[in-house]
Amino acid sequence: MPSVAQPTLESPEPPAPNAPGGVIDRYFKISARGSSLPREIRGGVATFFTMAYILVLNPIILSNAVDIDKHALSFPQLVTATALTAGLTTLLMGVIGNVPIGLAAGLGINTIVALQLAPKMTWPDAMGMVMLAGFCIMLLVATGLRERVMNAVPLGLRKAIAIGIGLFIALVGCVDSGFVTRVPDAAHTTVPLGLGIGGHLHGWPVLVFVLGLLLTMVLVVRKVPGAILISIAAMTVVAVVIQKLAGLPADAWGLTVPKWPGNPVAKPDFGLIGHVSLFGGFHQVGALTGILFVFTLVMSAFFDAMGTILGVADEAHLLDKNGDLPGINRVLMVDGIATAAGGATSSSANTCFVESTAGVGEGARTGFASLVTGALFLVALLLTPLATMVPAQAATPALVTVGFLILANSIRDIDWADYTIAIPAFLTMVLMPFTYSITNGIGMGFITFCVLRLAVGRGRSVPVALYVVAAVFAFYYLMPALGLAK
Repeated sequence: MPSVAQPTLESPEPPAPNAPGGVIDRYFKISARGSSLPREIRGGVATFFTMAYILVLNPIILSNAVDIDKHALSFPQLVTATALTAGLTTLLMGVIGNVPIGLAAGLGINTIVALQLAPKMTWPDAMGMVMLAGFCIMLLVATGLRERVMNAVPLGLRKAIAIGIGLFIALVGCVDSGFVTRVPDAAHTTVPLGLGIGGHLHGWPVLVFVLGLLLTMVLVVRKVPGAILISIAAMTVVAVVIQKLAGLPADAWGLTVPKWPGNPVAKPDFGLIGHVSLFGGFHQVGALTGILFVFTLVMSAFFDAMGTILGVADEAHLLDKNGDLPGINRVLMVDGIATAAGGATSSSANTCFVESTAGVGEGARTGFASLVTGALFLVALLLTPLATMVPAQAATPALVTVGFLILANSIRDIDWADYTIAIPAFLTMVLMPFTYSITNGIGMGFITFCVLRLAVGRGRSVPVALYVVAAVFAFYYLMPALGLAK
């Protein structure tokens, strides 16, 4: 999934005078990029605080799902895995990529893992597919196929994939909070979802969600740095007070009851690290479905990372006159490593976060800022009890807000006047939430695009690679009719 988009930042302050030379300065090119050590530190701290919400949201999304064996992942262990992977991969980005970009579990990608992969296989199998996706991304970068893959998918479809994931995330947020609920089949109605319970909102937890959503959007509109994290923290305090005064039953909040922990500092639990099966998922779902799952993860992670990297680099004035980032292959390689690392730790694929623009706005221009951000994530390993007190109703407003921000940042780049791209883009966007499947959105979008371009005599404008992918998706949908579905 894509990482969370933030409102456009104001222009960064003028570069500081060159700092005195030194090993750190020369390695990270701090002076050469018009920055200073204090700015890099300040920028790294700002990026961490705008990303820190992922320490709560990622465990909520993953722990709310069960695998084919009805096994759920441990929330505290997920907090540890999320913090550890984010810290290590962000440190790696600073040392190797030398750009002020933080990495953590990608929103959208973790939804694919939780809602599409896990129900069809075990958690180790699902995380194995995440690792395979990371290996594929690294292979694409190492072989120079990045440009060919990027060029094969039209910009409009790439943007539609991001928007569809954003809408999917927003729906997940509404459902997980109880703001929207599934209408039981026994109701004999064609309406699958409804507002609250029986069309009405009931209870304190839903009120926490509504207030949190309003607060998050107010902070975003006012361009407050760290808006999402501030909202989560504030509404967690509100939820703790409500729980203390009202004494609600534990199941009123779902998995997490808002209660202040006896000790906010605890030893991290590394129990999920290394619980992965690289090829076990293929035995569960079959070769073709497994390949499509991996392909979906690659699509979601690879293209989102490209947009984020270029966007942050542009804010930091690191692009050359052609709009390219020098050394981008190193940055993309780290992103591929982060995807695989997320599978190895069971934290889901890690990817670049556009919240890194908050650090850029504070003056960050080099990878030293990423070292600061990564170090703070590692410090957070000791604060797991604080994350485990956050109820879904306090965190899920962020998912709805993220959905809006992704849509707002991407929808203008689709050519709505060209129906051969607009219709596939529309289907890609709406079928993800409507079918509760990101794979279906991508597949239908690719197939429709190829068919429409052929229908208007523009078939040669479609890259051969896209025809191949569309054919694979078409065969995937025909498998039940052919008696091949597992």
